[in-house]
Amino acid sequence: MRVVTSTTAFNDAIGVRISISYSEIDDQTGQVISDNKRIDRVVTDSTAIQKIQAVRDYAQSILDNLPST
Repeated sequence: MRVVTSTTAFNDAIGVRISISYSEIDDQTGQVISDNKRIDRVVTDSTAIQKIQAVRDYAQSILDNLPST
C-alpha cells in the first residue's frame, strides 16, 4: 500500500500544483518497501482548488492574528 507522508500545494506558471511524498508499505508484513518517494501533479479539479485556497486562507488568518513582534 502507499501512504501519504506529506503534501504541498503551490502556484507556478501553469497553475496550482500539488507535490505528494509517500512511502510504500508491504500490506502483509508492514515492512517499508520504499520511502520518501514523490510525485507532482497540476490540480485541475475546481473543488480541490477551492479547498486548497481555504487552507491558505486559514493559514493567513493564523498569521494575521499573531501578536506583533
